[in-house]
Amino acid sequence: MIQAGEQAPEFELETDGGRAVALADLRGKRVVLFFYPKDDTSGCTKEACGFRDRIPEFEAHDVVVLGISPDDVRSHDKFVSKYDLNFPLLSDPGHVVADAYGTWGPKKLYGREYEGVHRTTFLIGADGTMERVWKKVKPADHASEILAAL
Repeated sequence: MIQAGEQAPEFELETDGGRAVALADLRGKRVVLFFYPKDDTSGCTKEACGFRDRIPEFEAHDVVVLGISPDDVRSHDKFVSKYDLNFPLLSDPGHVVADAYGTWGPKKLYGREYEGVHRTTFLIGADGTMERVWKKVKPADHASEILAAL
């Protein structure tokens, strides 16, 4: 997994609405990049809505918020519409970016093992350097936790 002080891996992914977002295009701004397992599930909805409700505070700090999961753009479109999300969701169906950031790997649920996204958030500095990493975050309080660190 990428650590603080390292250069953030570059990426360009499609978002809800079919736009493209490239990390390189966001130079000069700090970026909160949060990886989450699946659209419209309990924990992921709490986390996304937490960011939605605090977006003006992130913008006041000149911070861009991006969510990323392996869901396709169509799923993201529905999730954004259902919960009025006000930040981009990036689609990483082949988990290429999740692999680059070290957030894809083995998981266990009810004794069943499978591969998936580990809920992790990265704060990327304006110069593209990783400032901070949050692992195994608690979805309901996470946006507040990041704002406190800013």
